[in-house]
Amino acid sequence: MALPSRAGTSNPSALLPSELVERCVGSPLWVLMKGEKEMTGTLRGFDVYVNMVLEDVTEYEMTANGRVETGRMDQILLNGNNVAILVPGGMPEEG
Repeated sequence: MALPSRAGTSNPSALLPSELVERCVGSPLWVLMKGEKEMTGTLRGFDVYVNMVLEDVTEYEMTANGRVETGRMDQILLNGNNVAILVPGGMPEEG
């Protein structure tokens, strides 16, 4: 028995994880890493291991005082093994 085709689906819950990440290429992405680090930037590419290239990156660290910006980079390659959560659309505005 064949599985139903996913082509043309607009229901995000019907997407495979890799399809959702593919749709995020060229868009803002908020990446929560294992540990206390977070990154925001524009997703430029990824591979089957979800190693990712981000551009215009801002790095944050969670401290007792909240989220603190710790650096900015033009480009970074993130190891997919260290990624805990991906949030399409980037970090929500605070305030």
